[in-house]
Amino acid sequence: MASGVNLLALRSHNAALVLDLLRTAGESGISRLELAERTGLTPQAVSKITARLRADGLAEEAGHRASTGGKPRTVLRLVPGAGYAVGLHLDRDELRAVLCDLTGTVVMERRAPLDLGAGSEAVVEGAAREVERLLRAGVEAGTAATGAPAVSGDPEVSGDRAATGDLAASASAADSVLASVPVPVPVPVLGVGVALPGPLDHLHGVLHRVTGFPEWDGFPLRDALARRLGVPVVVDKDTNAAALGLALGGAVEDGYGSFAYLHLGTGLGAGLVIGGNVHRGARTGAGEFGHQVIQLDGPPCGCGNRGCVEALCLAAVARDDVAEAARVLGTGAANLAGLLDIDLVLLGGRTVAAHPESFLRGVGAVLDARARREGSTAGIPVRIASGGARGVAEGAAQLLLAPLFGRAEG
Repeated sequence: MASGVNLLALRSHNAALVLDLLRTAGESGISRLELAERTGLTPQAVSKITARLRADGLAEEAGHRASTGGKPRTVLRLVPGAGYAVGLHLDRDELRAVLCDLTGTVVMERRAPLDLGAGSEAVVEGAAREVERLLRAGVEAGTAATGAPAVSGDPEVSGDRAATGDLAASASAADSVLASVPVPVPVPVLGVGVALPGPLDHLHGVLHRVTGFPEWDGFPLRDALARRLGVPVVVDKDTNAAALGLALGGAVEDGYGSFAYLHLGTGLGAGLVIGGNVHRGARTGAGEFGHQVIQLDGPPCGCGNRGCVEALCLAAVARDDVAEAARVLGTGAANLAGLLDIDLVLLGGRTVAAHPESFLRGVGAVLDARARREGSTAGIPVRIASGGARGVAEGAAQLLLAPLFGRAEG
């Protein structure tokens, strides 16, 4: 845990430290004394910060806790509904939008078909409409405040926060909304995080030559969506967003400070977390994992090269040779492990989700073989990433939420 400093210039930094501790404490909360001990701030500084957070509606009292002496300590906790972030995953053929509270919990979700090659104007307008529908549904749920789930069009979401239905039955299913948690009216939105295939410039929100869609090169997606929606927008690669969500969501336990998230869906990419932080590179170029060439003069790839891992993987999937796709993915993962000495490999994406055991077995076998050649007894652990189909969208919401807690890089 980072420690705080008692300087006025770093007041927002210190508030972020306190907020992050409130977030990780959960419903049980944490006392002011514990906050001071964990941050290194003085009790007076913590009292001032928590007073501001309570005044802003971000924190509230959660009862009292017995102390070793004197009166019981007042316990504080985060107010999840004090703010929300929209996470928007723009895939090549599908859009997924989620509304997350301050804890990162998904309270609403939408899915709709998308053609990323339809042109910037059509994609921006379609994405904006889906965000507006998501927020409008949030207002309606908050007004009703019944806590009952709406009829859903997404068969992939289940449990106490969603009902199920048949998305494929009709395009009108895009108008369906998942909700069982009342949302305040109006919805206090921090902004929209957008995740999509790269390459792109995360810092400026500008797309480059998105693989398979070179017409996006130079398009200022962040500014275009921000103008259309009137809220802050952050843009990042889908794999980086997913990796950020995994790093912040507790999906990767202590001891795995560096990991690679490999996403195989309509394309192939990697999100890298090194030393606990998302590694994007100076130009957001890190993680273009799918375009490492492993077969000279191999089949052509949409990026312009030949023999890329992505091209070989997708070709194997197309001919229903999942074992070969897993072997190729494992070869790329082994190259990555040798280059970065990562602790863990996480697999995700719709193709992996369709054959999880095959990919776990195939990728793991290649990494184990590499370890044996190097004299190790076991290869790097390989697991299926948590989050399922909406992992990228949840990570996109964290692009807005993480800075609030001083965790912008994971």
